Amino acid sequence: MKPYSKYFEKIKVRPDPQAEVKSRAPVCQWDGCNEAGTHRAPVGRMAEGEYFKFCFDHVREYNKGFNYFSGLADTDIARFQKEALTGHRPTWKMGANSQAQSTPNFAQKRSGAAGYYNRMRDPYGMFNGAKDQDRPRTRKLKTLEAKALETLGLAENATGADIKSRYKELVKRHHPDANGGDRGSEDRFRDVLQAYRVLKQAGLC
Repeated sequence: MKPYSKYFEKIKVRPDPQAEVKSRAPVCQWDGCNEAGTHRAPVGRMAEGEYFKFCFDHVREYNKGFNYFSGLADTDIARFQKEALTGHRPTWKMGANSQAQSTPNFAQKRSGAAGYYNRMRDPYGMFNGAKDQDRPRTRKLKTLEAKALETLGLAENATGADIKSRYKELVKRHHPDANGGDRGSEDRFRDVLQAYRVLKQAGLC
């Protein structure tokens, strides 16, 4: 057989359809992963429209533990579910309390002759300065962030100063120069570094 046979010239290799996408994708945001972050994962409640970029394997792992209502009290979850039935708009029985105002976090401004805008939702008080202070809602922790705080031995409400202080304390305790070559302490040291990196990337410290 000739080294450059005409049959070899006709062989075609199907290109990888994801090759170009992977070349332009950012690096997976999962700590320690260098694969292409081609899949989006939602950041969570109070951060709608924001996404993490993970590779295929890690986006599956992230989605397994994702909970939109994580860190929210049962009463708040029940309230959200009840409001979702009416599209988060105020309701009352027909013919009852016809002069009622919608709720404190609905503005009283109008736009032209459209009466609908008299009930325009204004949760941030942009129009009348009223804010919903009855139920303050804070940013919930994501799965990776909660695990990182647990690794450092901190509560979910730990401040940035608490995280940094605890990190320095654990680094001094488990650093290879201070543990006498203990392999168990070396693994613990690696976990502390990884947990602190996750919290720092999340802007918690």
